[in-house]
Amino acid sequence: MSKQNQWVVGVNAVASAVENDAEHVREVLVESGARNPRLVEIEEQARRRGIEVRKVATQALDGIAGQLRHQGVAARYAAARTWDEHELAGLVEAAAGRALLLVLDGVQDPHNLGACLRSAAAAGATAVVIPKDKSAPVNATVRKTSAGAADRLPVVVVTNLSRSLRELQKLGVWIYGLAGDAQAPLYGVDLAGNVALVLGGEAEGLRRLTREHCDGLVRIPMPGDIESLNVSVAAGVCLFEAVRQRS
Repeated sequence: MSKQNQWVVGVNAVASAVENDAEHVREVLVESGARNPRLVEIEEQARRRGIEVRKVATQALDGIAGQLRHQGVAARYAAARTWDEHELAGLVEAAAGRALLLVLDGVQDPHNLGACLRSAAAAGATAVVIPKDKSAPVNATVRKTSAGAADRLPVVVVTNLSRSLRELQKLGVWIYGLAGDAQAPLYGVDLAGNVALVLGGEAEGLRRLTREHCDGLVRIPMPGDIESLNVSVAAGVCLFEAVRQRS
């Protein structure tokens, strides 16, 4: 894989790429002799959109997919689509006072990032914000794990996360960071308006500067013996509390 191309594998990920981002799909590879009707649908849709489709042996797809389950199909991307930080203000303004942002401060496992994107898309989030450095890129593993959410949801890559949080505050967004040592429970804060939920990385949690730029720190009450949740699980809990409050 070169810096200019990446492969997306799996039925849901490829179908979403063809449907939502066809201009960046250079070709679709389909397993020869496959009988899955979903593969036929993907092939037909790709051809309708002018995307080259090639039938290949299973071994070719195995080589592309590596450890991922390809389900008989792969797509070659010209580039991963992400949003520029300067577009963030427009996304917030378009949400008309109901922006819901998920900010991930250094999530480096692509499976976790993909799962977070999937939860964010399911919750109807406005966008997911990630830093340019110390974060997993939106690669094939992320697209696969997100089940197509990476193509439906704006993923905004920012150079300086602290600066972006300040800009969000100027736009009227309340920023709440999730921290295990916080005193305020998640369920006691108002998440109905313009809100950004900030979660830290797998190892260190929220970085010091990120914590300092939050309007408040909250925790998920956990009466059990486990001290912390996986970041993607915690993201789902926080996002759907916001959904509950807004419904």
